[in-house]
Amino acid sequence: MKTTVLVKRALLGGEVAQNNQTEMFSATDLVRIGNKWRISNEMQPFDMTAWFANKSTKEFVVELEGRFGKGEVKKSGRGRGKHTWVHPLLFIDMALAINPKLKVEVYEWMFDQLIKYRNDSGDSYKKMCGALFARSRSKTAFYQYAQDVARKIKLACGVTDWNQATEEQLRLRDKLHNDIALLADVLNNNDEAVRLAIIKAVK
Repeated sequence: MKTTVLVKRALLGGEVAQNNQTEMFSATDLVRIGNKWRISNEMQPFDMTAWFANKSTKEFVVELEGRFGKGEVKKSGRGRGKHTWVHPLLFIDMALAINPKLKVEVYEWMFDQLIKYRNDSGDSYKKMCGALFARSRSKTAFYQYAQDVARKIKLACGVTDWNQATEEQLRLRDKLHNDIALLADVLNNNDEAVRLAIIKAVK
């Protein structure tokens, strides 16, 4: 799936953006959330610029760049509202510098499959649309039909915003896409394929 999506990840009452293509996290979001926590706990705000200038951070960045490539470790946006994006391992290092209590929560992010399922469900959507389009009686109205099917899937998954979807909801969306594609091939009836796949999914 080539489309870039900024996935919102819940952290300490706030949200941190993650790029589904690069898997980089927004260090800007992390610092904002972390500083809110630090100030409420009567600690000095975390200074991201000073942290990047720290000798140990510089050495770690060089090590990461040697393994993953120079442009894959840190990317800084310019202008107002722009974010600094960092590699997941650098993100963990920064999170622990801000607040050691984040350790478990941040490590869980590393091992979950949210990005994987988001990408998988994007690919399976194309597969579903291909199967439905091949059996569509009105090719000119197919775009509208596909939007209607997408709305039904969203409703069946209990989602209002896919950028806020859980891993389980994304997994269900992926399954629905594949089931509809399979049923459309077998039944040669798009409406029935969608109906049966959703009934099966919500049981």
